[in-house]
Amino acid sequence: MTANLSRIGPAGRISAVHSYLVRPRWLFVEVETDAGLTGWGEAVLEGHAEAAAAAVQAASEQILGLDAMNAEGIWDLLFRARFYRGGPVLMSAMAGIDIALWDIRGQALGAPVWQLLGGRARDRIRVYSWIGGDRPHDVAAAARERQQAGFTAVKMNGTEELQYLDSHTKIDAMVDRVMAVREACGPDFGIAVDFHGRVHRPLARIAARALDEARPLFIEEPVRSEDMEAFREVQRHCNSPIATGERLYTKQDFKRLLDYGGVDILQPDLAHAGGITEVHKIAALAAAHDLALAPHCPLGPIALMACVHIDTVCHNAVIQEQSMGIHYNEGRSVLDYVLNPEDFRFVDGNLAVPEKPGLGVMVNRELVLAEAREPHRWRNPVWQHEDGSIAEW
Repeated sequence: MTANLSRIGPAGRISAVHSYLVRPRWLFVEVETDAGLTGWGEAVLEGHAEAAAAAVQAASEQILGLDAMNAEGIWDLLFRARFYRGGPVLMSAMAGIDIALWDIRGQALGAPVWQLLGGRARDRIRVYSWIGGDRPHDVAAAARERQQAGFTAVKMNGTEELQYLDSHTKIDAMVDRVMAVREACGPDFGIAVDFHGRVHRPLARIAARALDEARPLFIEEPVRSEDMEAFREVQRHCNSPIATGERLYTKQDFKRLLDYGGVDILQPDLAHAGGITEVHKIAALAAAHDLALAPHCPLGPIALMACVHIDTVCHNAVIQEQSMGIHYNEGRSVLDYVLNPEDFRFVDGNLAVPEKPGLGVMVNRELVLAEAREPHRWRNPVWQHEDGSIAEW
């Protein structure tokens, strides 16, 4: 049984869905309609982009011919009309399609997506910049450079690989690096420290407590997100706000996290967690618990702008990640793929609310097609402990 196609809105029917693997490690999704509109999304899934591309292809078979205005109904179709659901691959594929459909809907109605989501709650959103940090280098100089460029916050990886029990020298080195940034940039500069799920439970509370003297903006993934019950234990041993969520994919995942407690900031990734439709609901779930929202986005321009539309309408959105200058971006970066870089300009560490219809991203399709002719095969590094066992990356 398929959805009723008798009522077709101004965007027309979905006529084609394409996906493109583009450097440095991204997957763009293009949705076309028979009314001549084109929408763009991201379904990245770093390190597993080929799997996400296959899932996009499979999903496209279900939605061809459907009303492109009906993002909510199409989301339900892709999520509920299958016995196996959720997880990074399927939800990332859905995210790419969903973001593209919101882009089309905004274009069809001549309005930016945030207007369709309820209207603006702010005029701009604070952003932060990455400075690395998991392998020793001069993070203080890098942070100071970002501060001089107008940023009021940075994020850095906290530590290299750690065993279940490990040397306190590594913890001390982490604190020294973060304190170097604090001393270089002053008491009011935001320093987010990402543990990347690399710290196992026996050391997590020790590492988190050790960072209190640096007064971080937040600490991220002090334990892996699947170890939901451990966040509360870490929270009891430190005074820093705790963030997580980039490896959770549905509102049900976040509900379970909130049932356990121990988290202050939710970080859904729009390119992984079902797109604008699902993350808007996750943001409301966070607000109902009086928690902050800081969408995860070390990704491309389409995902970034989708995040900004969510930030615009959500009172609890506090800061936005972005990947310009991040150490993962090799060969290509965010602005390479857009024809309107002026809409991605940071002013005093903030990004303005987009005003163009749809997402407001003018994609350089010619470059996308050229990059897709030689698809990337990005894989995350494989780290090992001294005894040869595999370390968390």
